[in-house]
Amino acid sequence: MTVEELKSVVAELGMPAFAAKQLAQWIYQKGEGDIRRMSNISVAARQLLAEHYDVGFEAPVAVQHSTDGTSKYLFATHDGHTVETVFIPEDERGTVCVSCQVGCKMGCRFCMTGRQGFEGQLTVGDILNQIYSLPERNRLTNIVFMGQGEPLDNLDAVLTATRHLMANYGWAWSPRRITISTCGLRKGLQRFLDESPCHLAISLHNPFAEERAAIMPAERSYPLSEMLDLLRQYDWTGQRRLSFEYIVFGGQNDSNRYARELVRLLDGLECRVNLIRWHALPDETRFHEADATRMTAFRDYLSHRNIRCTIRASRGQDIDAACGLLNTKEKQVLS
Repeated sequence: MTVEELKSVVAELGMPAFAAKQLAQWIYQKGEGDIRRMSNISVAARQLLAEHYDVGFEAPVAVQHSTDGTSKYLFATHDGHTVETVFIPEDERGTVCVSCQVGCKMGCRFCMTGRQGFEGQLTVGDILNQIYSLPERNRLTNIVFMGQGEPLDNLDAVLTATRHLMANYGWAWSPRRITISTCGLRKGLQRFLDESPCHLAISLHNPFAEERAAIMPAERSYPLSEMLDLLRQYDWTGQRRLSFEYIVFGGQNDSNRYARELVRLLDGLECRVNLIRWHALPDETRFHEADATRMTAFRDYLSHRNIRCTIRASRGQDIDAACGLLNTKEKQVLS
């Protein structure tokens, strides 16, 4: 609930108005999951709250740990499904990769979540629970919406969740610590750009329209060229950062022809490109993992032409936690 919604709760229960802010601080700032321990609220009010409400923090139902330190958690959703969430430790950083849907509607050919299909939207509570109930919560420095689902297809819930994280009654996080990743939806992108100060990452993967459409059906409803026209209308020289995710498929989109087209498309746009190794999927023969030497050459080509480019380290592949591997289709629905 937002603070305004909490005000309605305390009014309904006959509690003083200032109790709404106290509740928000206990939930979003302190992460307290037990109403009975909210000590600056009267005992009678706590009892009344506990009779009608619960905070909603639910511990993960399963966990896998990678040899590289990455952890993948399975969380139950409000409607009995499950989603996967990944914690990635790295030096002084701790990043959680959050899901926003059960499965995904986008149907990208190279992604296990896309293979799963769409099974349901996550609520604000489902999204925040992946953060607040994460065992490594106190180690977090960054949150990325790069797990299961398309954030712009569940935009109301995603925006509300990020607002809670940035609010003064919550963690008061800078929007620079939160990144939303999308393949690009016409109905949601401009709204996100107008309403959210968080970083934006665009899943690009191929600079040629027809080839991109063959692996990313979203290209046909919202072409990359139109998306770039919209992005150029915004200022990317300040605190908000724009990046493009580019999965490198060996022998398919890793030649200089693709690098040249990327340079042309992104010319004059303040951004960075993150190269990602494709991780093999079961029974998938259309794509191949990229050669490290070729990925380095691709990065250098872009870097030498004034496009900031990095190769993202692959993490958690041994537990199917790496990019494109999250999937709960075979996980039994919880009853």
